[in-house]
Amino acid sequence: MSNPYDLLMQPIYINGMRIKNRISLSPMGTFTPMQDGTDSDEGIRYYEERAKGGVGLINTGAMFLSEELAQGSPTIAVWDHRAIPKQTVMIERCHRWGAKVSLQLSCGTGRNGVLLPGVDHLVSASDNPSFYNPSLICKEMTKDEIAESMEAWKTCAGNAVLAGYDAIEIHAHAGYLMDQFMSSIWNRRTDEYGGSLENRCRFAAEAVQAVRSVVGPKFPIIYRIALDHRFNGGRTLAESGEILTILEDAGVDAFDVDAGSYETMDSCVFPTAYGGESCMSYVCEEARKHTSKPIINAGTHSPETAIALLESGNADIIQFGRQLIADPEFPNKLKAGHREDVRPCLICNEECIGRIFDRLTQLSCTVNPSTGLEDSMKEIKPLPTPHKVAVIGAGPGGLEAARVAALRGCDVTVYEKTDKIGGTFLQIATADWKKRLRDLITWYDVQLEKAGVKVVLNHEIAPDSDELDQYDDIFVAVGGKPFVPGMIHVDEAANILDVTQAHIHGVDTDDVIICGGGYSGCDSAIELAQSGKKNVTIVEMTDDVATNAMPINKSTIIRLLDELNINVMKNTKVMSVTTEGVKVVDSEGKEQFLNGQTMITAFGTVPDRTVVDAVEAKYPTKVAVIGDCNKVGKTAAAIRDGYYAAMALQ
Repeated sequence: MSNPYDLLMQPIYINGMRIKNRISLSPMGTFTPMQDGTDSDEGIRYYEERAKGGVGLINTGAMFLSEELAQGSPTIAVWDHRAIPKQTVMIERCHRWGAKVSLQLSCGTGRNGVLLPGVDHLVSASDNPSFYNPSLICKEMTKDEIAESMEAWKTCAGNAVLAGYDAIEIHAHAGYLMDQFMSSIWNRRTDEYGGSLENRCRFAAEAVQAVRSVVGPKFPIIYRIALDHRFNGGRTLAESGEILTILEDAGVDAFDVDAGSYETMDSCVFPTAYGGESCMSYVCEEARKHTSKPIINAGTHSPETAIALLESGNADIIQFGRQLIADPEFPNKLKAGHREDVRPCLICNEECIGRIFDRLTQLSCTVNPSTGLEDSMKEIKPLPTPHKVAVIGAGPGGLEAARVAALRGCDVTVYEKTDKIGGTFLQIATADWKKRLRDLITWYDVQLEKAGVKVVLNHEIAPDSDELDQYDDIFVAVGGKPFVPGMIHVDEAANILDVTQAHIHGVDTDDVIICGGGYSGCDSAIELAQSGKKNVTIVEMTDDVATNAMPINKSTIIRLLDELNINVMKNTKVMSVTTEGVKVVDSEGKEQFLNGQTMITAFGTVPDRTVVDAVEAKYPTKVAVIGDCNKVGKTAAAIRDGYYAAMALQ
């Protein structure tokens, strides 16, 4: 029987460069470069791990033409010879596994940038307002500055060749500076760089030609462009198609196409789970009409959507970003016929772009804690003397602890009080766009079976039980429990549910009131509103909702709440929840009763310490506490706890 993913494994050429398969690592910032402009050992190993895993083409994250243009972001100093040696090390370590490596180069963010100390202005194609601060007006880039930029392209391209890169990708994406030149909404120039489409593409074409003048005719130049900005006034698919023709004539060898801009960041630049899989493949059909060059496409692809797009003939290479963060070995797994072993990316944005946005630190991954730390954390070594391990609770944290302990040679038994593994994580995975959550639990089920883990379902460990005496180590991962503030009275009734129970049992009524506007409350509101003609109201005591969501995810949530006409009552406290509705009081002390048919409480979660305290008291030297029963957090924290607990066994 043939491998259904064979098409992904077929080689392809870009201007003479042979890529061994159709799988590419999307260009993503890693925040691993050092302050001196060289990459760290962690960054080098990060790329090598993806090469070792079988990817055909590796794209670096965006590197800039100068330190000033980098605007403080960790970047490789490609403008300086000092960056070359470490880049050579990275490239050759990737070549050792058969991957090709492309350097993504950017001439800057333009209006999408921020002012840093010592900098008094931003530049753009025209005098555009800054994206982050519309009161700040960018300066129009002068022709002298454009000429200087072309020399910088030549310098960086020359250094890329010296370092050993196989290709250069020009970054003209997401409304950055080059994109601003190409787009009429941002380019109002009256000189030869503005006006007609050909003139607006002149800056881009000259950059391509500047690179070509240094790298020669047989060196691949790839061009990354969003073909559909997806906001009113932004560039459309039809106009972008003409740009591809102009740039192919200028010397581009392949096009990396998708959609979006900073105005639509949450749905395109950093797509969220709400958009589903293959969310930007639609641009490829139009692109194919305008170029004969290879087409590359990214956007929350799964192996199945990748195959479908290749079979359509509208794309030639599929880019995986977060999926290759979650499982750098997935190309080799597909090639070997082991689709079931591919660990799914959750499209959650929490530990990849979320770490960079929220903590200014290098990327990691919710489901793969070793990301970015492959040298010190990836290798799972067997224990000299295997332990007998009990895991209480089969949520993601407990499952990860069981998986890793088993890979270390331990005899592992998981005890789960319900009839299936997955815990609350699986219980809330009811929407179509939560498919990847369900996929992860399926993956754990397969991995635990392969590793020989014994799973005992419908078995609750009593706090005073003696059955744990036989184990050397006990991992407690029983999760949290719903929280209701003491001042709020909640009746017990069939039509009053906590948010998890609402997912489990569903909601059949039309008028729903959700008490609590955090991530879980908003998420449930969106799912209910999408499921039919339901009137959904969220009551939130603060002046904002989804404050515990990662900023990109929050952007999608806010947009969907508006699109779905969900009534959001902010600065409003819940006083009581009854079978008839919810009594609330606003910030001015005015009371109101909201009539509802189903009431859902989503006030949050607190650790469930009942089993934890009893087991810790009885076995103080054996216990590790994992996930929400220790400290309430997101999925990444629970999986990390489980991974660390099993890796710490000695």
